[in-house]
Amino acid sequence: QVQLVESGGGLVQPGGSLRLSCAASERILSFLTMGWYRQTPGKEREWVAAICPNSGTTDYADSVKGRFTISTDNPKNTVYLQMNSLRLEDTAVYYCSIRTWSRLDYWGQGTQVTVSS
Repeated sequence: QVQLVESGGGLVQPGGSLRLSCAASERILSFLTMGWYRQTPGKEREWVAAICPNSGTTDYADSVKGRFTISTDNPKNTVYLQMNSLRLEDTAVYYCSIRTWSRLDYWGQGTQVTVSS
């Protein structure tokens, strides 16, 4: 059972920045992909960004492209989401997720990001 612990959420003004962290209990190089999702009340969970820990290949949802950056620190078994130029509509609970090579998905507990003036 992989454990994922997110941190770094909080309250920020529009245009501000936050960095989310997700620490895994196992070596992230053993995972197929790692990603970030977000969810607001009454809506389905939305994919935000993904990274392949081995190749470093990244992908982003159009809504965050150019503003968010996903990265990993392999020795620390941690994935980050750097969020810049935050907008009101980025407000959500952000979840870290990993997919193993056997196609099992694991999720963190979520961290709240609130963008408000």
